[in-house]
Amino acid sequence: FLSLSLQAKMSRPVQARRLEGIEKNIWVEFVKLAATYSTVNLGQGFPDFPPPDFLKEAFMRALSGENHMLHQYTRGFGHPPLVKILAQFFGKLLGRDLDPMTNVMVTVGAYQALFCCFQSFVDEGDEVIIIEPFFDCYEPMVKMAGGTPVFVQLRPKAPKDGKLMSSADWQLDPAELASKFSERTKAIVLNSPNNPLGKVFSRGELELIADLCVKHDVLCISDEVYEWLVYDGKEHIRIASLRGMWDRTVTIGSTGKTFSATGWKVGWTVGPNRLLQHLRTTHQNSVYHCATVAQEAVAQGFQRELELYGKPESYFIQLPKMLQQKRDWLVQRLDAVGMKPIVPEGTYFLVADISEFKSEVPDVPDSDEPYDSRFAKWMVKNKGLAAIPLSAFYCESHKNNYNHFIRFCFAKEEATLKAANDILQKWKREKTSP
Repeated sequence: FLSLSLQAKMSRPVQARRLEGIEKNIWVEFVKLAATYSTVNLGQGFPDFPPPDFLKEAFMRALSGENHMLHQYTRGFGHPPLVKILAQFFGKLLGRDLDPMTNVMVTVGAYQALFCCFQSFVDEGDEVIIIEPFFDCYEPMVKMAGGTPVFVQLRPKAPKDGKLMSSADWQLDPAELASKFSERTKAIVLNSPNNPLGKVFSRGELELIADLCVKHDVLCISDEVYEWLVYDGKEHIRIASLRGMWDRTVTIGSTGKTFSATGWKVGWTVGPNRLLQHLRTTHQNSVYHCATVAQEAVAQGFQRELELYGKPESYFIQLPKMLQQKRDWLVQRLDAVGMKPIVPEGTYFLVADISEFKSEVPDVPDSDEPYDSRFAKWMVKNKGLAAIPLSAFYCESHKNNYNHFIRFCFAKEEATLKAANDILQKWKREKTSP
């Protein structure tokens, strides 16, 4: 019996080839570190303040109201009230009539929307252009679909007059970008406003990308989850609104970033039916369905925002105002202690240059781990402050090109930001004391 049970153990490999080389995940590692050591977590991108009252109230009404069907399945591709209001809302923004049943699909957060795009469009051997630095799931998701990621970097230009660098100073080289397009290119992933830099792509930059997409007949997967979080009067331009782009673009949005409710996991895709029909196939064969109650509440949130569109009491106007103040406050505090911040035009995030702190964490020659990653681990263990290394947002061969930056999240309550400042001030005193 014993020898039989020994023989019964599996000897053949069980892991699917598509998982090879993508097992590691920065969030698993840094979330665990932050939970173990940090007193202040400015690492992960979620607000520690609540969603707006009107959204929480809508959720409570949906949960405890008379309509008991809200506890059951709804339409698999999106709760009818939600897809209807999303079609109205984004139709207004894109200047076109959208069909709620064919031009909108609701997903389990923007994350699943991205997964559906890569699984639905990318075949073995297809190339997908990814702009660096990039939100880290793009690369493994492309590889899982059998595609080949092709990277093009935003390159920083030093600002004049000793000013602080802005995320606008990180730009694509037009010739370099054009050189990445070939007959193998299936899609480009655009993320504006960009996580981690906070860069808001200008109309000129988007037109450059759009012209190349049209010329090479390439799809655009446009991750616009931070679309409302734009500062200093900057404008978020939707690439799907540019000439020739509606027909080839899937636009992705998220309740998490739109209404400060990252745990609800309600996302959406907007685009032409010829693209969304394929997303629906992937969706129905993976998650099939998203939480009905959350979708009902989000529908009511958008209904309110449509009525208040452009008015001062709109949450989409109030939230970026509040976050811009938090950004400015953190920029000043980091600058004061010698971490040079790159002022973001949008998002929850601010990247800071840690070059002046290099004496704290000596370099390890021949180490495979980028310097900023070791610095961030040292900082969380020794200072109790969690941030994310910028190298986590680059492919393996480029990780050491920008290894003296770390990313902070400033979408936090005042008390959290003040606690971070206390750590930084104490650290500065320790550095300067003889």
